[in-house]
Formats: sequence, C-alpha cells, structure tokens
Amino acid sequence: MIKSELIEKLGEAHPHLFQRDVERVVNTVLEEITSALESGDRVELRGFGAFSVRNRPPRQGRNPRTGDRVEVKEKHVPFFKTGKELRERVDGDK
Repeated sequence: MIKSELIEKLGEAHPHLFQRDVERVVNTVLEEITSALESGDRVELRGFGAFSVRNRPPRQGRNPRTGDRVEVKEKHVPFFKTGKELRERVDGDK
C-alpha cells in the first residue's frame, strides 16, 4: 500500500471527513515521525511498533563492479521494530 492508497482507504472508512483533511492528517503524522527521527528521538506506537535511529560505523566495502576496496562512511539509518500485537496479527493462528 502506498501513501495515496492509505489516504483513499481512510477517506472511504470515514466519509464524514473531507479528503484534504485526511491527507493533511496522514502527512502531519508522517512528518512528525520523520522530524523526531531526524533529531535522534524514538517514536513508539503501542501495539504497532517503534521507530528509532541506528548508527552504522565506518567500514571497508567493495565496489561490486571492480572489486576495489572502498571506504564507507559512518551513517545513521532509520530502524523499525514491530510491536507484539502487530507481530501476532500478521502471524495469524499458525
């Protein structure tokens, strides 16, 4: 599902809301999560999961085309860990 499909689905589920308002809410939530991660904070949505930032230290890599060694700089990457309730719902009754 892409963002526009999410907005459309939420609009259908809540017909009393204008489409532009649903879009504004979705964009605001995603922007707040992004801003929190950008500043190094952790975002936890109970039952859904937690977003955080992980540090990847510098390392030696290889250029896959030439095989030459390449220095890969340190970087910070977003990380998502699913919550227990989401894991259980996705797993189903197996």
